[in-house]
Amino acid sequence: MEPRISIVTLGVNDLRRSYDFYSEIVGFPSERGIEGEIVFFNLNHMFLALYPRDKLAEDACVPNDGRGFSGVTLAYNVRTRQEVDAIIESLKKHGVKITKEPQETFWGGYDAYFQDPDGYSWEIAWIPSMWVE
Repeated sequence: MEPRISIVTLGVNDLRRSYDFYSEIVGFPSERGIEGEIVFFNLNHMFLALYPRDKLAEDACVPNDGRGFSGVTLAYNVRTRQEVDAIIESLKKHGVKITKEPQETFWGGYDAYFQDPDGYSWEIAWIPSMWVE
């Protein structure tokens, strides 16, 4: 395999609600919107896909038993620590659940976390040693 990730697919409970969240609140672009039971957001060098949770579990041949935290978080890295603050403030205005307020990290950066409507955790992080395109 070549070292890359092409698509991250999130199993969602309400496709329309999740589409609206990612397109209107987060601001991710989707050229075609919801197509049948799936939507793709173009994130420059990869895609974020949303698909009904039960159908995704069925496709992956795993139980859809809702055992809570999946052990996965998604990260959005920014160029400055001020961007972390600005993004979190914008999300708060839309009533988004913030699970970790912006703060200094033990590894020398600055981050915060929020959750989407299905409970997926997103980190907004400024990492001084990592570049962002």
